[in-house]
Amino acid sequence: RTALTALARIHVQGHQVDWTALFGGGHRPRLALPTYPFQRRRYWLEPAARTAADARGLGLAAVDHAVLGAAVAQADSEGVLLTGSLSLATHPWLADHVALGTVLAPGAALVELAIRAGDEVGASTLDELVIESPLVLPERDTLHLHVAVGAPDGTGARPVTIHSRPAPGPASQAAPAAVDGAWTRHASGLLSADRPGTAAPTAWAPAEGAEHLAPEEAYELLSAVGLDYGPAFRGLREVWRDGATLHAHAVLPEPLTGDAARFGLHPALLDAAAQLPALDGADRDPADGDPAAARTRRLPFAYRGVTLHAAAATELRVLVTATGSDSYRLEATDPAGRPVITVESLVTRPVVTDRLGAEPAVGRDTLFAVDWPEVAVEAFDGASDEVLRVDGDVVATLAALQSWLAQDEGAGAPLVVLTRQAVA
Repeated sequence: RTALTALARIHVQGHQVDWTALFGGGHRPRLALPTYPFQRRRYWLEPAARTAADARGLGLAAVDHAVLGAAVAQADSEGVLLTGSLSLATHPWLADHVALGTVLAPGAALVELAIRAGDEVGASTLDELVIESPLVLPERDTLHLHVAVGAPDGTGARPVTIHSRPAPGPASQAAPAAVDGAWTRHASGLLSADRPGTAAPTAWAPAEGAEHLAPEEAYELLSAVGLDYGPAFRGLREVWRDGATLHAHAVLPEPLTGDAARFGLHPALLDAAAQLPALDGADRDPADGDPAAARTRRLPFAYRGVTLHAAAATELRVLVTATGSDSYRLEATDPAGRPVITVESLVTRPVVTDRLGAEPAVGRDTLFAVDWPEVAVEAFDGASDEVLRVDGDVVATLAALQSWLAQDEGAGAPLVVLTRQAVA
């Protein structure tokens, strides 16, 4: 049988075997086949089946970032578009960034997004980023983000823009164009491939006699001007004020350190450094004798000359120097004095309080919530002529509601549905 096996192997490899000589022209033995089924078991990997939702299958490149998830090269230019999403459900730490009573994505987050987008095309120096509209974070909805980097101009500079819009809800799957909201542009600026040489270590230590501010005192001053930061954005550990210069030690809160490597510089840590300009004069009268100024506070408006020297930092030594009435230079190093980020100019401007929290409602797929206020039943006992009794009949109740909504009169008046023992 061993000889037959060897000859069979020679035969199936394409060689001629003289079977007659082997068996001498006599009877050829028959070999019984195994009585068990053949084992068709593969020992190699099969390629994964692609689906319509597979980003790579749609021509997108994956992006390893905590907010941005995919990038696509623009077909008609040398630009690139990065996409992602943002919500308080996926990034709950953003709920701790409250400015003038409104939850906002910090300007530091927009700076970090722009720099990350520049990395895709080798233009990581942020020459300028102007915040045109605050990125207000809705309580429940998700926002889709677009960070677009355009083609370089004659000097090599590339335009960058950051847009958002509410993500379509489940009902939009049938007709997405009818419910998709309009895009809002939050920031625009310029990126450059001209990366300056590594900055020299900064002489960070505050001078003897500099005014020391404990973290609690610093955040009390910030709260007094409408900046109510929660734990995620209370990264300042020590602050010293020395004339036009502020020194600070900032640390990324422990719950956020796991995401530090997925950002160039975590927005909560960069925001802690950017909080220092707000401390400059925060203990003065915000109205400054002008009644109109009482309704405004100053927030970062423009960042110029931003260079990220090192990524994934979790601790900073920060030096902020006033260069004008509303502009500051910011330098930050790691504890060893190695440069992390430089901002040549951070410009602040007043923000009108009553305009800050407005969210566009047109085109949004809004999810309404049910509220149950307590109302005295006696308030409706004398209004029998205005009460339609629909005892136990859900269909009649629905018809009554539809009829009431279709009426022209009574617009703006409340409609009360009174139930008794409706739930156990």
